[in-house]
Amino acid sequence: MLTERNYSIKRLNTFGVDASADRYVRFDREQEVAQFLRDEMLGETLHLVLGGGSNLLFVDDFPGTLLHPIFKGISIVEESDEHVWVRAMAGEIWDDLVAFAVARGWGGIENLSLIPGNVGASVVQNIGAYGVEAESVIERVEAIHLASGEQAVFSGKECDFGYRTSRFKKEGHDQYLITTVVFRLSRQPRFVLDYPGVRDAVAALGDICLANVRQAIIGLRKSKLPDPAVMGNAGSFFKNPVVEKGVLEKLIARFPDMPRYPQADGRFKLAAGWLIDKCGWKGSRLGRVAVHDRQALVIVNLGGAAGRDILAFSERIRGSVEEAYGISLEPEVRVIA
Repeated sequence: MLTERNYSIKRLNTFGVDASADRYVRFDREQEVAQFLRDEMLGETLHLVLGGGSNLLFVDDFPGTLLHPIFKGISIVEESDEHVWVRAMAGEIWDDLVAFAVARGWGGIENLSLIPGNVGASVVQNIGAYGVEAESVIERVEAIHLASGEQAVFSGKECDFGYRTSRFKKEGHDQYLITTVVFRLSRQPRFVLDYPGVRDAVAALGDICLANVRQAIIGLRKSKLPDPAVMGNAGSFFKNPVVEKGVLEKLIARFPDMPRYPQADGRFKLAAGWLIDKCGWKGSRLGRVAVHDRQALVIVNLGGAAGRDILAFSERIRGSVEEAYGISLEPEVRVIA
C-alpha cells in the first residue's frame, strides 16, 4: 500500500489533465483495503475510487482522498458444459481480460475489446460497445462498503444496470470499492455482428470466430478513436440520448435522415455523434481543446488543456445541440468538480 499527499494524478487520467489529489492511497493487494479501513473509517469524508481513469474529467485539484485499487488476478471459479465463470480482480486491465477469454475460446466480451479502463470500472459504468454491454455477462460483484468496512456481494440483477450506469454510479457512488467481479462466459459463443460495420470487418478477416471478431473490433476502434497515450481523451464524452416515440416523430418530421435505434421499452436511441457533427463541431478547436476529426463524440486534449477548459468546451457543444434539436446531452464522462 502506498499513501502520499499532494499527489499528481496527471498520469492517472486519460485526459492527461494536470491535477493533484490532497491524498492518494494505492492498494496493491485486496487485503490492504480492509487493513486501511480498520485504521481509518472514511465515513462522510470526501473520497473517490479510481479505476483506470478513462472516464473521468478532473476540473480542478481533488481536495480529498483518492483510493486506487490496482490488485490483479484472473481465475476460474466454476465450469459447466456451456459456461465458464471467471473471477477477475478490480485492478485487472479490462482488455487483458478480454484477451484472456478469447484465447481460451470463451465468448461474451469479445465485442468489448480495446475499451480502456479496469475491470472494476466496467461494472460501475456498465461499459458497452458494438451491441454488447458488460451486464450481459456479469454474474456477481464483490465489494467493500467504505463507511463500515463490511464485505458485500451483489448479483448481476442487484447491480441495477442501465445504459452506461449501475447502482455503483447512482446512489452507491463511492460508497463501495469493488474488489472482484465474476463473469459468466460461454463455451459456445453467440456472435453479435449486427452493429454497422462489424460483420464486414469480420468477413474481411475470414471465418467468424472469436479471434477475428476481437481483431475486427480492435481495427474499428483504432480507425475511429484516438489513442489516449497520444492524444488525451476519455472516449465518448456524451451518452447517446434516448427519447420517447412522440419526441422522435417530431424530430424526424424536421430531420428525416436522423439515425434512430428502437429500444426494448418502446423508446428510441439517437446518435449523439450525429447531432454534434450536424451542429458543425467535428474537428473544431478552441485553444488546447478540440472535437476529434473522425469521431464527433470524442473531445480531446491537444496538450496542456486544464479540466475547466475541457468542461467549458463540452458545455458549448451541449448548448449548441439543445438549441438546434431541443435535446440535452448527458455526459458519459464523470465530471469531478
